[in-house]
Amino acid sequence: MRFTRALSAAVVLLGLAAAPAAADSSPSASPSQDGDAPTTAGTSFRTATEFEQGQVATANGAAGDYLYWSFPADAEQRPTVRATVKLPETHAAQTWRVDVYDGLRRRQACQWGAQARTADAGTSSVELACVLRTVRAWTEPWANDPLPGTYYVRLTAVNVPTSDLGVPVSTEVRVDSKDIGGAAAVDGSLAEPLVPGIAVTSGADQGDEDEKGAVLSAIEPEDGWSSGWWSDRWVWSGIGAVLAALAGIGGYALTRGSGRPSRVPPGV
Repeated sequence: MRFTRALSAAVVLLGLAAAPAAADSSPSASPSQDGDAPTTAGTSFRTATEFEQGQVATANGAAGDYLYWSFPADAEQRPTVRATVKLPETHAAQTWRVDVYDGLRRRQACQWGAQARTADAGTSSVELACVLRTVRAWTEPWANDPLPGTYYVRLTAVNVPTSDLGVPVSTEVRVDSKDIGGAAAVDGSLAEPLVPGIAVTSGADQGDEDEKGAVLSAIEPEDGWSSGWWSDRWVWSGIGAVLAALAGIGGYALTRGSGRPSRVPPGV
């Protein structure tokens, strides 16, 4: 009876531990209303136009321009950047490219996706994509792993023929992330996300009111930075603890015998 009650309690604990995992399976970045999305792009890292994940940022430009946007990405997210360039009816062959940089302005490699494509003469549009590596909460100083903070998207045409320089184009950029969860969890985290002006913000929090106007970025994930502290890593740890407890209880039940031995001498 005691073993049966212990087994029932362990099953209940297992169910409680698994329930939050199902609730946490939804993506961390929910789409925003397109009406709030920006309609212009910056021309450098410092003037990059900010937008949230899930929004469709649009901008008009010209072949040969450098167009910049920025968006926030938190730990355990795997961002996918998609860009669409709509070209005029008459143009020569153009090669368009999308690059992504982290908060330290280090170019981040794409795991997969068409990062660069050539639009042949007469092509009405070209679509680009870049799937980044999973953002890590912490990494070694020598590594080039993506870290939480602001990410920059640069869209431009390379090797544009002289006849096409200045040809008007319209662009669309969208970023969505997949929540990888505990599989990407690490034992460590940054003191602050890599966001422009984060050091100024920390100084302002300590009472330096004169420098508040120098903050360069105001974007962050919907639930704040490092909001996804809960992951399925906790669930599997709980499951392992429950299984270890069951194994201990079962071993005790099998080895304890039928009870205390009788004190009556044999043959009496």
